[in-house]
Amino acid sequence: MDAIQQNLADWKESLVQSIPVSGLLNRNPVVYKWRSCFRIWMLREAAAWRLQDLLAQSYQLLGQGHCLGARILLRSGFESLAVLIYLNQLMQQVLDGKLDFHLFGQKTGALLLGSRDGSTELQSINIMTILTKCEERYPGLMAIYAGLCESAHPNYEGMVAGYSKIDHADYRTDFSNRWMELYGRRHPDSLVLCMDTFHIEYNIQWTDLMGRLEAWIESNDQMLELTKDL
Repeated sequence: MDAIQQNLADWKESLVQSIPVSGLLNRNPVVYKWRSCFRIWMLREAAAWRLQDLLAQSYQLLGQGHCLGARILLRSGFESLAVLIYLNQLMQQVLDGKLDFHLFGQKTGALLLGSRDGSTELQSINIMTILTKCEERYPGLMAIYAGLCESAHPNYEGMVAGYSKIDHADYRTDFSNRWMELYGRRHPDSLVLCMDTFHIEYNIQWTDLMGRLEAWIESNDQMLELTKDL
């Protein structure tokens, strides 16, 4: 088992299996009476489950020579990473006094329960909005995502570049599946970048922000109660 496979396997073994509400209330009954705080945990762990699943499948497809499918799954992986980055940014905004806590609660609801097909009551936040905000923290993220989108969409790269090559000497176009040739060697590096960034946001950023947000809520609980219906 190589390093990427091992990391993905270790990650899978470490995934949280459940979040008992009673456990959170025992942790801090003042903080966890607010639904948004439960949603913060749900979003973190759901993102971890989804991203591990996507990246494991992406790497498996790459090993089978299916680089296009691997890139499409990686694209979804970066979207999932972006949700956690965005959540952490929102938490920081609350702590900095730039985002009302109750509005923050609405945003966590949209992140967790939003949809585009009407299957839930809330509308999801547009992923491009989320990615644009993430670019502020990780410059270059949008460029990586845009490149993956070009592979996923039937544009020039997704159609012509991925499946044909011009023979200028004989004035003809030859068709073949070129995805491994174009991206096979680079794909593992992109997987590792996605994983490493997620672990920073999951293990370091989120943990620090959650601790500080719990303390902030406890200190401001009376004000939050008075303003919750405004």
